Amino acid sequence: MSDIVHLNNLTVTYERHPAVHHISGGFAAGSLTAIAGPNGAGKSTLLKAIVGELRPAEGSIDRGVLTRNDFGYLPQAADIVRRFPISVADTVMLGVWKNAGAFGRFSREDGERAREALSIVGLSGFENRHIGALSAGQFQRVLFARLLLQDARVILLDEPFTAIDQRTTRDLLDLVLQWNQQGRTVIAVLHDFEQVRSYFPETLLIARELVGWGKTQDIMSPANLIKARAMAERWDEEAETCLPEEQHDEDGLAKREPAE
Repeated sequence: MSDIVHLNNLTVTYERHPAVHHISGGFAAGSLTAIAGPNGAGKSTLLKAIVGELRPAEGSIDRGVLTRNDFGYLPQAADIVRRFPISVADTVMLGVWKNAGAFGRFSREDGERAREALSIVGLSGFENRHIGALSAGQFQRVLFARLLLQDARVILLDEPFTAIDQRTTRDLLDLVLQWNQQGRTVIAVLHDFEQVRSYFPETLLIARELVGWGKTQDIMSPANLIKARAMAERWDEEAETCLPEEQHDEDGLAKREPAE
């Protein structure tokens, strides 16, 4: 399989401090990949860079012939405002917004697809409910229904199963597997290592820098997880984007100056 998205020595920064540092590698077309790592490892930053919300400070992202419309992106629940007065049906219909034309007119077929998507995620009859009245699990089902309408070739999920019930998690994981069986490329940031091992054949393990990328059974080893934790704990938050080679230690991390 060829890569559908390839990272070329990618560095992404916030205010010149690296959040993702010199990562290279590719996501194969049709692959199912988890992005794992400690808190603050740069996982969400990497997703935002892939989808185009953040620009690389160094290096590049090769998306080949893909356009923005080929990506379906689900951010963390904390980044989504639910106070806006919008119904479940209208939220799902946003998945076909790019096809609605200059005046935002949806077709009858779009409405039928939205109802079908809600049925697939187990929310038939919820069309007229306000999204603010939904539980966390119900709202996540709505967002997955919206992704169904987007019909994207590459689906990016940022901690999609956090703070939702087990039944919803199981149902949505089944949907992720169906997407993958359809040949779509799915990349998900996950904090539950058991979910990674059970459902995702490929894993990218990062701690701002690359720890390992490949088959999950090889990458999610105790030694790699210990290494990732150590790298995260030792990271210099004030480091500039890049330092000369002699200012890095044997693990590639920025050397810390000794305390006065």
